[in-house]
Amino acid sequence: MTIPVWVNGELLDPAQATVSVFDHGLMVGDGVFETIKIVHGEAFALTRHLDRLALSAQRMDLPEPDLGSIEDGVGKCLAAAPDWPLGRIRITYTSGPGPLGSDRGDQGTTSIVIVDEQKPFPGTANVTVVPWPRNENGALAGVKSTSYGDNAKALAHAKARGGGEAIFGNLAGNLCEGTGSNIFIVRDGRLLTPTLDSGCLAGVTRALVLQWCGGEETDVPLSALYTAEEAFLTSTTRDIQPIRLVDETELPVAPGPITAKAMRIFAERAAADLNP
Repeated sequence: MTIPVWVNGELLDPAQATVSVFDHGLMVGDGVFETIKIVHGEAFALTRHLDRLALSAQRMDLPEPDLGSIEDGVGKCLAAAPDWPLGRIRITYTSGPGPLGSDRGDQGTTSIVIVDEQKPFPGTANVTVVPWPRNENGALAGVKSTSYGDNAKALAHAKARGGGEAIFGNLAGNLCEGTGSNIFIVRDGRLLTPTLDSGCLAGVTRALVLQWCGGEETDVPLSALYTAEEAFLTSTTRDIQPIRLVDETELPVAPGPITAKAMRIFAERAAADLNP
């Protein structure tokens, strides 16, 4: 079955869908995106994701995206997709075609919606701490930008060493985030996650875990990850994934009691409200 994609208001066969080779999303990574979970044909937390798309665009000084049109595109793509147990929506929004440089063009933005099946993540995660810190003071700190070259390099580095996710510290030496995830640790019985000032993305799942399960936002030394009582990743498509191994250090238990409780609460609350 060929699932159509939505490009600038048109539903198209993927083989016929095109974007200009001059599009700055391709040329210089000048765009933003969102990944949204599909549960049995319905989007989860769509409003939160669209709000974050608009915020990322604002922080990159991109024109305001037409969220109503994009939401309509999401609906059309979902209507044409199979009833997967788990799937993902990818929304990409760029500054559109531009010159061969960093200057933006004036031909209008590009909006794309793609849906696909999502395979479940493993029950536990092995993570690799990478040697390249996030710049918590950078222009793109906390922005879900299409400029993902550092993430691609970091994830390849982690996978070459047996990790399923790469973990970044920041310039201050504190724990920050993964390439596509936020991170929580349990220390002295307390559930902790890095502050947004650490440079991490304001993850939708991260926010829901804090809202539903509690926890404290605080600066956490990167070294604390190796001695954590428990730790877990959060992201749109993995929900809560316990961490078993940090580099060569095995954590005491995965999932531990605080992680297991968070997993149970999150599953119950998410099932009860698909647009929290």
